[in-house]
Parts: sequence; structure tokens; C-alpha cells
Amino acid sequence: MPSSVTQPAYGPVGAWFNFLLSTNGGHLALLSTYLFAAFVRWTTALNGYSGAGIPPLHGDFEAQRHWMEITTALPRKEWYRYDLKYWGLDYPLLTAYHSWLMGRVGEMINPAWMSLDASRGFESEGLKTFMRLTALVTEWTIYVPAVVLFANRWVGHGARVKKNVLIFLILLQPGLTIIDHGHFQYNSAMLGFTLWTVVALITGHHLLASVFFVMALNFKQMALFYAIPVFTYLLGTCWQSRRGLQLFVKLGAVVVSTFAIIFVIYSTNSSDILQVFQRVFPVERGLYEDKVANVWCAISVLVKLRQVFEMQSLVYLSLTATLLASLPSSIQVFRDPRPLPLLYALLNVSLAFFLFAFQVHEKSILLPALPATLLILDDTFVAAFFNTVALYSMLPLLIKDDLLLPYVLLGALWLAITAFSWSEAPKLQRVFASASYIVIAALHILQATVPPPARYPDLYTLANVLVSTALFVLMAVYFNYRQFQITPLTTTLSAGKLKKR
Repeated sequence: MPSSVTQPAYGPVGAWFNFLLSTNGGHLALLSTYLFAAFVRWTTALNGYSGAGIPPLHGDFEAQRHWMEITTALPRKEWYRYDLKYWGLDYPLLTAYHSWLMGRVGEMINPAWMSLDASRGFESEGLKTFMRLTALVTEWTIYVPAVVLFANRWVGHGARVKKNVLIFLILLQPGLTIIDHGHFQYNSAMLGFTLWTVVALITGHHLLASVFFVMALNFKQMALFYAIPVFTYLLGTCWQSRRGLQLFVKLGAVVVSTFAIIFVIYSTNSSDILQVFQRVFPVERGLYEDKVANVWCAISVLVKLRQVFEMQSLVYLSLTATLLASLPSSIQVFRDPRPLPLLYALLNVSLAFFLFAFQVHEKSILLPALPATLLILDDTFVAAFFNTVALYSMLPLLIKDDLLLPYVLLGALWLAITAFSWSEAPKLQRVFASASYIVIAALHILQATVPPPARYPDLYTLANVLVSTALFVLMAVYFNYRQFQITPLTTTLSAGKLKKR
């Protein structure tokens, strides 16, 4: 009997798709993935969420609902000005438009959910179900189709098992699931527009890619984490093209036009537009939020940077460090604007932003987690390990949101469906990951059984920050190394025979 039958590739997930495709059940492969992914998301949604029952501000769930409230109840010029101390709108315009659309739907179902001021802190079961459904519909409308198209293009028309495994693993990434459907946000929209950008770039539709990326930027400003590699990829494409100058001009025109359309819908008044920018980029928030697994927070365990340096100095320091960390990867993708270097550049630069940028919060790890997950069948072991550490790095936030049960179950599921990667991983990687998992498991056990000393109530949170940051820095070095090992030949082969044009 062939080894491919006795030892299916990609573990139990691959065995399932092998079974379907070998028994004329191929038409059920994608449907089974959709159903299982939806089941995982909805069961996650049955748990806690950000700010549940915690007045007066509640949390991100209330922030998203409140934005629906003000965008449906107020004229547009008031959206970014109304009662800024109570979850003032501070995301770009596409988030505001999305909030307006979802708010209109919610208003038709139950006007009390969107009643100006009177609906603050509203937490009925009907509202929670509606809000959870908006997150699911948003993801299935923007993100999921992009995942399927990416997998079809990345793997190619053959290798149906591999293609279905890739879709399954991307949709079961634990971090995005627990943040959007547990904690509650709409990161899938921004990440979805980014993935549409990637699909357009690797298929040679550069102008369309520019439109999608502007939409990503205008849904969440965190998409700036991807801006440098997208720009250098396009610039490198222009540089190597016979009609590069013409393409460059067209790209500039498309970017400006897309921004203009998005802003003109909102207002043509310069004061209104300036207010949007002031709300979207609030420097006064500080170097980082809460305890986040990046370099600045890790250093602050020993040296209180925010007490030693002025705010402006910290802005310059973080900007310089971020650009320096992003530079090698960006130069490489400019010189070799192909699909595989693009994914590594998106990963390396977004990870550099997470580790060194100004005003980063723990959920920002979802940005490097996207390209890491897209590379799950190209750099399987480390990509899977990265997602596990990313989930662990958000543990303090998830405990606060009463999401410990889905954290454990999603983490265990991820380890189970990616366990096949251990068989082919180099010994050094397996030893390193094993040691890391032992440390992380020990911290979990200690946190569950031994209360922190009264003098150091944040001891386990700080341990999480230090361990996660150290692992992210080491993986940043590894992923940069991997990007510089790519040659044009391996790029073509690894990306499923993709071509630059």
C-alpha cells in the first residue's frame, strides 16, 4: 500500500480531505471547512467579551456598538467630535461607514440598541447575538473569500488536498478567532482587505491592489504595519518594468483617487477632515497600551522609559528603531518583487512594527500573524509556533475578558491540527519549541496555582511579556534570515509556480 495512504500528509486534516477527495466527496471539502470554522467561531462567541458588565466605559464590545449608535443618530460632521471621553470614534472612515451600515440594520431590528446616549452599556441577549452576527458576516463577506482565492492561487489548480488544508489552517488561526469573536472587534475586515491586496499583487493586478490597500488603511490605521512592504513591492515592480514610470503614475493616481472618494463621502470641509486625522493618530496615548509583548514594554520592566524620556523623544526613538528593523526586508522585496518575498516582507515588517512602533497594543500581533499563517505550508513549523506564541502573548487580555476556556480549547486545537509539522522540522527547531512550550506550560501552572506576591501583582503578566517578546525577537531574526535565503528559483517553486507577471 502506498505510504501516502497509510501516512496521509498534513495529519488528521489532510486525512479528512484525502478521504473526501478519494470518495467523490470533493464538493463537500470547502463546505466542511466553512461549517467547522463557523462552529468554532460561534462557540467562541458564547463566552465573555471585552468589558462585559464593567461600567462605566465597559470595553471594545461597547465601543463598537457605540460607534453604530453615533453614526446612525448624528450628522457625519459630529461622528469624530461627539463626547470623545466616552469611546470617541478613533478609527478611519471605512470603520465609520461600516458602523453606520451595521447600526442601520440594528436600528431596524430594535431601535433601543442604537438610541443616542440611552443605549450606553446596553447588554441584552438580543443585542449580543446581533453584534456577534455582524462580526461573523463581516468576516465571511470580506476575509473568507480572500482566503479561498489566495489558496487557489498560491497552491495552483492541482494539489487539491494541499489547497484545502491551507484554507482550513488559515481559517482556524486561533488569534483572529478569539479576538474578533471572543474579545470582539472587526479585525477580519482590515486583514481581509490586506489579503485582497496580496491576491491582487501576486496576480499582477497592481492598480486593484492599491485600491484594496487604501481600503485596509481606511478601515484600521494599523494596516500601516504593511505599508512599507506593499510600497517597496510596487516600487520594485515599477523599477523592473519596461513601463515602470507609467505604472508608477497610475498607482499614484489610483491611491489619491481612492482616498479622495472615501473622504469626499464624509466631508469636503478641511476642519472635518483634519479632525478625523487627529482622532486616528492620537500621539498622547503613549508608547504602548497596557502590558504588550514588545521591546519597549519589556525594557520598561527594568527601565521606566515613559518616566526617563519625554513623549516626543519616545516618538522619534520608536520611529527610528521601527524603520531600521524594517529596512533589510523592505530592500530585499524591492530587489525581488515576487510573491514569496512579499509574504516574508509583510511578516517581517509588521513584526518590526509590533516590536518597536509607537502606541502598540497586544491585539496588534494579529498583523504579523496574518502573513505567518499564509506561510503555514511554506514554513510550517515556525509559522505554527509563531501563532501559538501570538495567542499566548494575549493571555492577560483574554483572562480579563473571561476567555480562558476558549483560549485553552483554541490553543489545543491549533496544536493538534499543526502537529504534523513536527515530523519534518529540523531538530534544533523542535528542541527550541519544546523548551519554549515547557516554559509557557510552567507559567500557566504557576499562574493557576500560586498567587502572585502582594508586592508584584503583575508578576505573571510581566513574565508573559518577557517570554513572548524574547520569542518574537528570535523569530523576527529567523524570518528575516528566511527571506534572504529566497532565490528566484525557490520563489517560483515555493509559491506554486507563481510568476511575477
